[in-house]
Amino acid sequence: MTYLVRVTEINPAAPGTSPRRAITDDESRVASRGWWDSDADDYQAEHGAFLGDLDFVWCPEGLREADARLLGDVRGKRVLELGAGAAAGARWLDGQGAEVTALDLSAGMLRHAREAGARTGVRVPLVQADALALPFADSVFDIVCTAFGAIPFVADSGAAMREVARVLRTGGTWVFSITHPMRWIFWDEPDETGLVARNSYFDRTPYVERDDTGVPTYVEQHRTLGDRVRELVAAGFVLRDLIEPDWPAGHEETWGQWSPLRGRLFPGTAIFVSDLR
Repeated sequence: MTYLVRVTEINPAAPGTSPRRAITDDESRVASRGWWDSDADDYQAEHGAFLGDLDFVWCPEGLREADARLLGDVRGKRVLELGAGAAAGARWLDGQGAEVTALDLSAGMLRHAREAGARTGVRVPLVQADALALPFADSVFDIVCTAFGAIPFVADSGAAMREVARVLRTGGTWVFSITHPMRWIFWDEPDETGLVARNSYFDRTPYVERDDTGVPTYVEQHRTLGDRVRELVAAGFVLRDLIEPDWPAGHEETWGQWSPLRGRLFPGTAIFVSDLR
């Protein structure tokens, strides 16, 4: 699972510059593929131990599917892990008796998925594809899930929701975790500077990092909680639960902008649990 961006630490813009600008899905796709291909080794070196090889971790707060059971009983179910990264979640689901496919845009992350599959002996089908054009027939999965994958990185996340709905059977489950939308108000810093409200919650202009020629190299999108609910409803889903994980006692690890200081004051993750009508 790439997840946590899945989680990239985003720093404030340098004085006199602006990291906000409109961007197309094509620009987002190219930037995300390039970012995760180039960052895959560093990401796994830094976060691989936390995520594990055979575990499903929903967020930096450490909420695990083994405890939360947001997906329900997966035995015999056809499951798609969207934005799977190194596919630790998919391998865990395989161990629970699910028939799992792991999909990611990044060849670099999928290389780590192959290596982890060889290392653990748990191999699941790996697919490189875009969340806006899933290479599957209609109504073929019982569950689609992602921990910080795809949704924050596409310009048209409503279209991504519709693609998920298309490949799910009626009554199927769609669960995804993202950075909690209220975090958009603050700079992504784990210390006291990350406790000061600086941005408008209602500004949906994406955060974009660019190279020296102005080409986008990293893109992250913001939507409000209401936006996410409306996207789900418009795609045909019923929202069953919205989880905002507490920062657990004894968890002192910092991950990018996630820290004990901030986590004990306001939520860092939102997990949407929904079913297709």
